[in-house]
Amino acid sequence: MSLFTIGEQDFMLNGKPHRILAGALHYFRVHPDQWADRIRKARQMGLNTIETYVAWNMHAPTPDTFDTTGGLDLGRFLDLVAAEGLHAIVRPGPYICAEWDNGGLPAWLFGSGNPVIRSSDPVYMNLVRRYFEQLAPILVPRQIDAGGPIILVQIENEYGAYGADKDYLQELVELNRQIGLSVPFTTVDQPEPDMLDNGSLPGLHKTGSFGSRAKERLATLRQHQPTGPLMCSEFWVGWFDHWGAHHHTTAAGQAAQELEDLLAAGASVNIYMFHGGTNFGFTNGANDKGVFQPTVTSYDYDSPLDESGHPTAKYWAFREILARYTELDEHDVPAAKEEACSLELPLTQELSLWDYFDATADWTGSQELTSTDAMGHYSGFSVYRTQVQASAQAVLEFEEVRDRAQVFLNRQHVGTLSRDQKETSLVLPAHSGGTLEVLLEDQGRVNYGPRLGEPKGLIGSARLNGVPLKNWQVSPLQLLAGGPVSQAFDGVPQQQVEVLAGPVFARATFDHPVAGDLYFATHHWSKGLVWVNGFCLGRYWARGPQQTLYVPGTLLKPTGNEVLVLELHSATRAMVSFVAEHNLGHTES
Repeated sequence: MSLFTIGEQDFMLNGKPHRILAGALHYFRVHPDQWADRIRKARQMGLNTIETYVAWNMHAPTPDTFDTTGGLDLGRFLDLVAAEGLHAIVRPGPYICAEWDNGGLPAWLFGSGNPVIRSSDPVYMNLVRRYFEQLAPILVPRQIDAGGPIILVQIENEYGAYGADKDYLQELVELNRQIGLSVPFTTVDQPEPDMLDNGSLPGLHKTGSFGSRAKERLATLRQHQPTGPLMCSEFWVGWFDHWGAHHHTTAAGQAAQELEDLLAAGASVNIYMFHGGTNFGFTNGANDKGVFQPTVTSYDYDSPLDESGHPTAKYWAFREILARYTELDEHDVPAAKEEACSLELPLTQELSLWDYFDATADWTGSQELTSTDAMGHYSGFSVYRTQVQASAQAVLEFEEVRDRAQVFLNRQHVGTLSRDQKETSLVLPAHSGGTLEVLLEDQGRVNYGPRLGEPKGLIGSARLNGVPLKNWQVSPLQLLAGGPVSQAFDGVPQQQVEVLAGPVFARATFDHPVAGDLYFATHHWSKGLVWVNGFCLGRYWARGPQQTLYVPGTLLKPTGNEVLVLELHSATRAMVSFVAEHNLGHTES
């Protein structure tokens, strides 16, 4: 067993000064069979610590479940960190931001007695207490003083940018101690005086989050943390992307110089991100600062280790800097990147989304529109329907669309409304009558700011030529687990697909005898989702910047792999292409 404390000037490991050289690696963004590889490459770069958030909403998809299996086995992840000889920093939130759906807060939380989130509200804190009690058996025995890797635990996350409820922070501290956490606690905020003051307590060690002007930011941090070690616990070395915007990068040399400035000042660091990973499935978050902007599937973040786990120029530049501050074996380096193969294959089965939906729908009726949250459906797609009748052209208008609505009349597409374009109305053709259906996509919940926790769906009222539309039904579209969709293809004839007109599922099989990753090329496709062997890779969209989806090689087998695509609009070619290079789009500094 060891002892880790915060001294008057330094972090102290067994009574000796210790500098934390950490890298962020979120277990929930990396396939579990690849955890060990990514952790080892962190050590090989010169890091001595792995930092991770804990995503409450992933572990608790419903109030009555707490999943720690497979890719959510946090205990196994921390054990792999320890096996590599590294320490761990854990940031359990409960709020994490992280460009993650709802900032890690479960969507069901907001229907549990109207809690006031991120506050000392008793309803909220009771739910948070249960979450931390569920985490305790994983974290407590893995602390450094119990022989485990955990040296620090963070209280909340950049709270000074959100609120100033000191009672809330104090209750979190007490709760973390009550469940058995004994390691030092920290907070993190951007180095702005108000944020540093509001986001911490006198007994908590303040750290900073920034990506440039290290000397200046550390000086500000020192004014608010007069004793103990300085630490940038989110050293931003890249950035995340939104659909329809550019892919962000920072020059390796520039980022390395910022790291050098930080370390030369004597500070500890957590590189955010060391390895970003992927927003698989429907896990991406969104931002809304006047315009709704969902985050792309890739969380590459222009990190030292790219989305597919390979060292970049930034990795080697950082390794050179870190070698000045820690001992490195010059021969212990990651193996050369294996070449990915290119592969093209025809789609051999197609299935209308409506055929699948009609067989699986679970309708809930109401006079007025209701959110998808109200029926316990918290991600992905749903379908709203009602009956309409208009003798002339008619304007269909919704009060608010969250987040994208494809509108169909008698199963014929009549238009699409998009939240990011602030579109809420469209014109139905003359003599419109019959069944109006809206295929509604939740494109990711806001992860930062005052819109945390907002419900999804068609919100408020619906009108046809100004007259309220009533008698609605709504049903989830059950998609995330690829198995049910794949099973729906039983009995569908095998033949080469010539044209794809969505919304439609399409399927193909392929062999992959050579081990390694693949990259699904999306440039022939419009918008939709991809599954490989039942695992949802995430969303694609012709808007870019992302133009490929990462396929972890650990998902693949030598023969009989299945690729399944949901195309919402149309594809220019009814083919599946895997390419040799990951393409995340155009760049900007």
